[in-house]
Amino acid sequence: MKKLFGGINLTWPKVIVMAILAGVYTAVMAMMPWTVNTSFIDITVTFEVWILFGIFIIMNSKSNVDSMLKCFVFFLISQPLVYLIQILFGSAGWNLFGYYKYWFIWTILTLPMGFIGYYLKKDKWWTFIILVPMLVLTASSAYGYGTKALYWMPYHLLSSLFCFAALLIYPGVIENKKSKCVAYVISLLIICGVGFLLFQKPFEYKTTIGISDSEEFGNFDDNYKVSFEDNKYGNVWIEYDQGLEAYFINVTFKHGGKTKFILEDPEGNKRTFDLDIRYTAFDIEEIKE
Repeated sequence: MKKLFGGINLTWPKVIVMAILAGVYTAVMAMMPWTVNTSFIDITVTFEVWILFGIFIIMNSKSNVDSMLKCFVFFLISQPLVYLIQILFGSAGWNLFGYYKYWFIWTILTLPMGFIGYYLKKDKWWTFIILVPMLVLTASSAYGYGTKALYWMPYHLLSSLFCFAALLIYPGVIENKKSKCVAYVISLLIICGVGFLLFQKPFEYKTTIGISDSEEFGNFDDNYKVSFEDNKYGNVWIEYDQGLEAYFINVTFKHGGKTKFILEDPEGNKRTFDLDIRYTAFDIEEIKE
């Protein structure tokens, strides 16, 4: 790890090539249909991999100014390239560049972050303070993707594991031994906290899957029974809305995947539906005999 974070001669051509490759890879992942809901598309949304790039550049730079400029140029090339490739080779229009505003702000912020981040290489007891924001951002992604992985295994599992591994690796880049020890303690406490939250506040998807007098479900009321073939996928119930004067089939999905939804009338006649549950979406289709 010493070689990776501090032992590489990171020249300007290498930074530029790395930025181009990162931008191309991210754009390709954003365009591929098979990456939807997987860890491979997460690089287009959250910071965890970009934090790794930033630390890599910082630790292999020769000075504060060198670190600042290389971080800035890396993001100045890679981020617009992500959008440009999707516009030229994908189905996205030029309005996609409207989303670049968010990343441009972060690109500007790499100037002070790259300059300050270089102090990680200094033999000072307080350098762990510089690393804390990076640990917090990574922990946020670890929790977000961890809840999704537990909800719909194995989707986003790689991103979650990456974040936890990063939380263990990053303190090792600090030069000062005392500061490094403090950083490891902080990182371990963060990991324990994230782990606790993962099981205390699991991801749930609350929605409505049907309404009475609709073409799909027909007439039903609270005398009907509703259930899932496998209860692990969540809870389902019928609820009357006085404002709309209709009955709703409400659900709290606790797991993604495929199961069957059963609607039973008071006489015991059952209608069965295939149910495909995702993070914030679902498909439902009646099984015809």
